[in-house]
Amino acid sequence: MTTLEKTDLAVLIPRTALNLYQKFPTDLPAPELATVENQARLQYEIEALVLASPEAVEVIVPTSQLEMAVAEIQNHYTNEEQFQQDLVNHGMDLENFRQALYRQLRVETVLKRVGARAEPVNETDAKIYYYMHPDQFQQPELRTTRHILITINPEYPENTRRAARKRLFNIAIRLRRRPQTFAEQAKKHSECTTALEGGLLGAVSRGQLYPELDEALFSLQLHEISKIVESPLGFHLLLCEEIHPAGLISFEEATPDLLAALQNRRREFYQNHWLQQLPLVSENLTTKTLS
Repeated sequence: MTTLEKTDLAVLIPRTALNLYQKFPTDLPAPELATVENQARLQYEIEALVLASPEAVEVIVPTSQLEMAVAEIQNHYTNEEQFQQDLVNHGMDLENFRQALYRQLRVETVLKRVGARAEPVNETDAKIYYYMHPDQFQQPELRTTRHILITINPEYPENTRRAARKRLFNIAIRLRRRPQTFAEQAKKHSECTTALEGGLLGAVSRGQLYPELDEALFSLQLHEISKIVESPLGFHLLLCEEIHPAGLISFEEATPDLLAALQNRRREFYQNHWLQQLPLVSENLTTKTLS
C-alpha cells in the first residue's frame, strides 16, 4: 500500500468509528477498533472501484467545497493544535489530509450522480406505501408548550435557590391574574433561549423533557399553567397551549417527508445496484452501503 493509500485509509478510520460507534478510534476498545479498521479497508476498496468507473472520469470537486469539508472536520476539535496533533498521530500532514478528503468528496459526488438516475418517486408511490404501512404513521399525543425558566446559581444573589424560587413565585402570581400574558412574561423574565420566542418549546411528546417537567406537562388541562416545577436547569412554569391527540397522521401531512424518504431509499437501491455491476477487486469485497 502506498503512502497516499495509507493516508486515505487513515482518514476513513475516524469517520467509520464515528459512524459505527459515535466515538473517535482512540476511545474504542480493541474489538471495536478491529471492526472499524476492517470496515474502513472494505470501504476503501469499494471507493477504489467507484473512482475507477467511467462515471468518475470527469468528476472534479470545487476548491470551495473542499475547504468547507476541511473546516467542518476541524470544528470537531477544540483547537487547531489538537487537530494538527491528530494529523501527526495518523502519520499525515495537512496536504496529505486534504488529498485524502478530496478523494472522498469525489466518491460522494460520483454516487450522488449515480443516485440521481433513479426514477423519481411520485404521489402514487407515496400513497401505496402510506396505506400499506399505517403503523409507521401513528403520532403520539403532542402538547404545544411554553415555559418560563429561572436558573439556580449561588454565585449570583438573584439566582440563589431561595431567590430564584421567589422570583418565579411572583411571576406565577401575576400569571394567575393574567394568564394570557404568559408569552410576554417569558420574554421579560425567562432565562432560557426560548425567551426570544415567548418561551415556546414547540409541540413535545412524552419523554422529550426532563421527567419532572414531563409529568407536570401531561397532567395539565388545555391552557392550564403548572405549579412551580424544579428540574436540573432550575425552576419552571409550564403552559399547555394546545393538545394534539394521538392518532394517524394524515396523508397530506405525511407526504413531504414520505416522498423524501422514499426517494432517498430509491437512490440508495440504485447506487447499490450500480456498485454490484462494478468488477470485484477481491473475493471478500461485498457491496455494502457507503458511510
